Amino acid sequence: MITSTKLCKGIALLMTVVLVSGCSMFASKEESTERQQIEKNQKITRYTGEKSKALSRVYTGRKELALTFNGMGDDKMMKSLLEQLDAHKIKATFFLPGMRVAEEPNIAKDILARGHEIENNTLNQLDMSKLSYEQIYREIQLSNEIIKRETGISPRYVRTKSGDVTDDVRLATAHLGMEAVVSYNINPKDRDLQKDAKTIGDYITRYMSRGGIISLNADINPEVIPAIPLIAKAAADIGYQLVPLSEMVKNGGERKPLEQIPGFDAAKLNPQFENAEYEIISQVDTNKKQIALTFDDWGGDKTVTKLLDILAEHDVKATFFLRAKGVENNPNLARAIVEGGHDVANHSYNHPVITTLTTEELQKDVVKAHQVITEAIQQQPVMLFRPPTGVVDDHTAKVIAATGYKVIALYDVTTLDWDKKNSAQDIVNGVMSKTKNGSVILLHMLDDIHTIEALPIVLESLKSKGYTFVKMDDMIKQRHSGN
Repeated sequence: MITSTKLCKGIALLMTVVLVSGCSMFASKEESTERQQIEKNQKITRYTGEKSKALSRVYTGRKELALTFNGMGDDKMMKSLLEQLDAHKIKATFFLPGMRVAEEPNIAKDILARGHEIENNTLNQLDMSKLSYEQIYREIQLSNEIIKRETGISPRYVRTKSGDVTDDVRLATAHLGMEAVVSYNINPKDRDLQKDAKTIGDYITRYMSRGGIISLNADINPEVIPAIPLIAKAAADIGYQLVPLSEMVKNGGERKPLEQIPGFDAAKLNPQFENAEYEIISQVDTNKKQIALTFDDWGGDKTVTKLLDILAEHDVKATFFLRAKGVENNPNLARAIVEGGHDVANHSYNHPVITTLTTEELQKDVVKAHQVITEAIQQQPVMLFRPPTGVVDDHTAKVIAATGYKVIALYDVTTLDWDKKNSAQDIVNGVMSKTKNGSVILLHMLDDIHTIEALPIVLESLKSKGYTFVKMDDMIKQRHSGN
């Protein structure tokens, strides 16, 4: 079997390095030889404990993501790559194959000297899906030993060559006392030598996200090197930092399973909807100069982060009605909204016109959205439902209310900002001409529209007229309490 042959060659080379160098972790040649014989005869029993974590991204609302590399190129390529990282003040995480570290330990030492992290890319970068449990264990174990001997570092994370995470790899990683098997959620497929620096950079720019793990290769495509300035610029444009993986993990949080989050079942399927009571609110009756600013739908990290930055700069709290399918793909962004002090609420899962759905389809969509948002933000969202396109009738309102969402949250100020034909000035004019006490203003968080340009002007203009901003749920509760 070809993989077994490669593994044996790897082990043989490892033993040669240990014996020839004379500077192994072992006290003497005799002890080294004795241990080799023990390991040769010792069978590795499949681990029965808990599997290690599998990381494809880190749960965090912080403006951080990790740049990681697989493999180890030759001295020239690695020096150029490290110089680019230095030039842009990026600290990265390098997953190194044990055999490459054994062959050129000075490169690994240079990586550490420049402040980067080294982790385990297995011994020979074999296809782990074709190996036995014992072979997987040895691939990881022997790589750990080489890296420890040559650099003094004990790896905490493992990544396979393909990035695939199997149960056996997770078990072997836990067996060896390591923390996690790491994959990625941003992979520009730079192994394809047809991809130039711009293509690589554009892909990463498009999918850059909080808590994201970017995977590149340090030994295949030299275009990775000129892609580094493009990646650095993309991060700076959003205000994100590229940090070592361990730092991002340390700063991140643990996601509880849905069933452990209070309020996860506040929305349920309920076919008995005929007598359900509901309230449709598009504007709150109040003498106070209070208004609620709301945003609908979903957008990319760059768009939503800029909206959050503008709101923070003007000390304004808003209500975000989230399309849950987008949240499912990027839960960290939803968490960042909550950490910014804003409310999040339900805007459906698939963004359907709800009057076209059957009762069962509508309830399933509402409940699924509730669960996805709850799991993403790790708390119950505010129990307001906003129908996509604003279309709702008595029947659909009852169907929604029966799930637990008794308030249908509409709006009285809309500028059709979702249409990119409407300029920033059109948006400003629309908001200023329609807003009054108790107004609920509808804007959108979609990419490539003019809302970001208009928002600072809208906030300043409304404040100049004496309006204060209140989250929609709070404004409704104040009305009910008589405050």
